[in-house]
Amino acid sequence: MHVRPQVQRVQPPETLCRRFDLARTEVVVAGRRYDMLRPRCIDALISEEDFALDERIPYWAECWPSSRVLAEHVARQQGRGRSFLELGCGIGLVSLVAADVGFRVLASDYYADALEFTAANAQRHALRRVDTRLVDWRKLPSDLGTFDLVAASDVLYELPQAALVAEALARTMSPDSLGLLSDPGRRFAASFIEECDKRGLAAVCAQRLPATDGDSPLTVSVFEIRHA
Repeated sequence: MHVRPQVQRVQPPETLCRRFDLARTEVVVAGRRYDMLRPRCIDALISEEDFALDERIPYWAECWPSSRVLAEHVARQQGRGRSFLELGCGIGLVSLVAADVGFRVLASDYYADALEFTAANAQRHALRRVDTRLVDWRKLPSDLGTFDLVAASDVLYELPQAALVAEALARTMSPDSLGLLSDPGRRFAASFIEECDKRGLAAVCAQRLPATDGDSPLTVSVFEIRHA
């Protein structure tokens, strides 16, 4: 049984262009073109106060290779009105693709600014099945409920994320749910698999796909996660 989450709706602010130096990234996923609004420079968003508090860096503000690979994977799923949760939505590419193929989407992130960009990008693409919610994996809300598909891209950049993401998946996946996680070869992927196993989840690498980060080639792995 899926529980409908209580949703914090974030409307795209009219002052977005005044608060950020904006840029656009064009991405083609499964033949559809997405024109993604984003901040022009991550470095300009770094807050020394936030970093001193919990080493927070605004990775959300870029459309990373792992999110593009995951978006292609999600585009092959059948939405049919089923529920979808993205953990760490960033500017929203994966969530937009999920909505496009028929999922009811809840896009979550640790940064309120990320949710504003996701909401703005959903509106710009006329996608109305995208809700947003501020979620801290360290204090996962008890009312999130469960979802048919839970997805995350490039979220294993530090060791603690392995356990946090595995726990978030375990708590938001029902017995018949599917989890998807894309990773660009970070060294904590093995720890993530172990943390999933501790929680009764089986994480299996389903694909390894070539990608590029600027001019640098890399390989992105897509893990499928299910209840063991």
